[in-house]
Amino acid sequence: MAHIKPLGDRVLVQPIEEQEVKKGGIIIPDTAKEKPQEGKIIALGTGKTDDKGKKVAFEVKKGDRVLIPKYGGQEVKIADETYLLIKEEDILGIIE
Repeated sequence: MAHIKPLGDRVLVQPIEEQEVKKGGIIIPDTAKEKPQEGKIIALGTGKTDDKGKKVAFEVKKGDRVLIPKYGGQEVKIADETYLLIKEEDILGIIE
């Protein structure tokens, strides 16, 4: 598997797919499903630098489950897996 090290305040998130939804025996195709809003942090970037040149600590850590915007981030594929590169400030919250 190829590895990606995000830069700056970006994080690599693996979207957690919603379970296949069936309504009245009808399987909803992937194209009709909503984009995932939940993901797992896979890797952290190098960190954001403030105006004084100091590194700002991330509020999330590797392994955290997070809420992400439906259409946010840059989608990347690694070994047939889909991930999102997203800025930490775009993460909506941590699921505890």
